[in-house]
Amino acid sequence: MKLPSNRLFFIFIALTGSVIAVLGIVLGQLFPFLMEKIFLTNHIPFTEEQIDELKIQFAFVLALLLLIAFLLIAYIGNRLIQELLNPIENVTQTARELIKGNYLARSYANGPATILELRKSINILARNLQEIEKMREIEEERLKTLIENMGSALIMIDREGTVSIANALFLEEFHLTFLEVEGRNFLSLGLPRELEKFIDQVFLTELPYRKQIEMEINNEKIYKQVYGAPVVGEHGRWLGIVIVVHDITELIRLEQIRKDFVANVSHELRTPITSIKGFSETLLDGAYRDEKMLLSFLEIIYQESNRLQVLIQDLLELSKIEQHGFKVQLEPTSLKDVLIRAVEVTSPKMDEKNMEFDVDIQRDIKVFGDKNRLIQIFTNLITNSITYSPPHTVITLRIKEDGDHGIVEVEDEGIGIEKSEIPRIFERFYRVDKARSRNSGGTGLGLAIVKHLVEAHRGKIEVESTVGKGTCMRVKIPLYREN
Repeated sequence: MKLPSNRLFFIFIALTGSVIAVLGIVLGQLFPFLMEKIFLTNHIPFTEEQIDELKIQFAFVLALLLLIAFLLIAYIGNRLIQELLNPIENVTQTARELIKGNYLARSYANGPATILELRKSINILARNLQEIEKMREIEEERLKTLIENMGSALIMIDREGTVSIANALFLEEFHLTFLEVEGRNFLSLGLPRELEKFIDQVFLTELPYRKQIEMEINNEKIYKQVYGAPVVGEHGRWLGIVIVVHDITELIRLEQIRKDFVANVSHELRTPITSIKGFSETLLDGAYRDEKMLLSFLEIIYQESNRLQVLIQDLLELSKIEQHGFKVQLEPTSLKDVLIRAVEVTSPKMDEKNMEFDVDIQRDIKVFGDKNRLIQIFTNLITNSITYSPPHTVITLRIKEDGDHGIVEVEDEGIGIEKSEIPRIFERFYRVDKARSRNSGGTGLGLAIVKHLVEAHRGKIEVESTVGKGTCMRVKIPLYREN
């Protein structure tokens, strides 16, 4: 017989054994007295040896009866405990699993009506908890999806200043990982000082706060519209704050470009128009009678009209490129042929300054591009290198490739570009050396056109420059692959 391991069973057996043992002792003590009474009353002639033998037999029978009684009681007790305690143990184990969070656990106990009612209640509780857990998981997934796809960077900070939530956009904008922010104080994340001050302000006031701040990340100025608000739970309990960061750098940049465009176009158009008008009035006032002065003024008017024409052409070209739906005619194109043609176009300007080309082409590379637009790109870059380089210097042209792009480098020995100016050189009308570019007839639109054309090819343009030593323009165009 398999005995249960329940403590109550052993207590029951111990008590039963004790009662039987006491009963045996009492009977053992009463047996001689009873035998003596029986023998004396009935005048039975038993010898002392026979009486001792009867005592032994009686003791054996008594012990056997007590043992049988003990085993019978143990068996009955075991059955009773199995019927009563095992179902309760089963329900208790199910409750423990529910406490651990295992809401799939169910009780299968059988027994009296009260135990069946308890089993039913536990199973209903388990099903309800399972439904609540499912709803919580669904709501949590919805909240996570909303936070990750809201289009703005978000961070939630608890009362102690520890980060509890940070979405992927926040981590990406500030070059962090989830492991770096999880459970850490926001002051230890290396956030821009302006953002830390904003968060401190929300903590101090415990009121909603909105501000436009300017930050510098990786030597680049960016603008953020930041909104902060306290998070209040049930019964008005203050839980922490939530910060939403919206990037408005592009809006600020576009607004600045719009302002610069209006100002620069007005200025660029005013200069040649003023010259043409001034010299025309001078000629009309009688200067045309002097043939030498007439030819000089007409030459100036012609140059200024050419400058005006180039400016208008560049504006029309830039407008065309920036139009929605502008596409280049992509086809397999040899970078070597493109570069040779660009060199032929710019050679006259090279000769004027006694400059030379140093061509480093180990092998031809085919890219997926528009040949005419690529020639336009490299002609413009080489022209800029000539313009901003002193005479008797060298312009180096290289063709190489990486895993996905064909690369052309145009490197000069010119004046170079300040590190702070590099992000702006592709803006319209921006000039590194305004006097030199105007004297050379530049409009300040060339690099803006180059950038748009490179992006239309799904390529990249990179700039490396050292002031006084020169500049390297690196253009990457996707490689042509036959498959």
